[in-house]
Amino acid sequence: MDLRRRLLAEWLGTSFLLAVVVGSGIMAERLSGGNVAVALLANSLATGGGLIALILTFGAVSGAHFNPAVTLAAVLRRELGGKDAGLYALVQIIGAFCGVAAAHGMFNEPLFFASQHIRTGPSQWWSEFIATFGLLAVIFGCSRSRPEAVPFAAASYIVAAYWFTSSTSFANPAVTLARAATDTFAGIRPADAPGFIVAQLGGALTATIVFGWLLRDGAQRGEASSEG
Repeated sequence: MDLRRRLLAEWLGTSFLLAVVVGSGIMAERLSGGNVAVALLANSLATGGGLIALILTFGAVSGAHFNPAVTLAAVLRRELGGKDAGLYALVQIIGAFCGVAAAHGMFNEPLFFASQHIRTGPSQWWSEFIATFGLLAVIFGCSRSRPEAVPFAAASYIVAAYWFTSSTSFANPAVTLARAATDTFAGIRPADAPGFIVAQLGGALTATIVFGWLLRDGAQRGEASSEG
């Protein structure tokens, strides 16, 4: 696909992803009667279902990154050029804010309003490192062994990570920035966003290095075995 089509796919996909995350968070909070566990369950399941649909829809066009951390990994793996990657990240961030605005419009909320939801501290930064490392690990591993399973595996991991991380697994710098502009269930204080983003990029970088070695080593052993 030409670059314009790929960029449009990344913008649309990221927009819909944030509409799902924020919109389902608002709906869940309104219907859960104050039960945070029920609200988180609804939010995580909606996010997982939406992510499967979006990856299946846009994967053949742009690769369905929807995430600057995934795009960074693609650059490091020489699957995407630096210029294209910069444009990918730009439209992902713009799309993320568009998705927040779309969700707010559906629920009669202000277009943007800064979150007051405190999410900070070493445990949450470590959670974001783990969440992003794991997401990239799932993508790398499944892309090698069962590429058709990537949408389902990545979405399943995100649903699980909502629950096993203290940060509820943002695992995406564009998502983090945009969720700072919503004072709803899914929000994060703008002041807390940089710590999340640094941890996410660190997790993506580490996963790229680890799985670059791990999968290449496995492929080399397989080749040696077949030659023998």
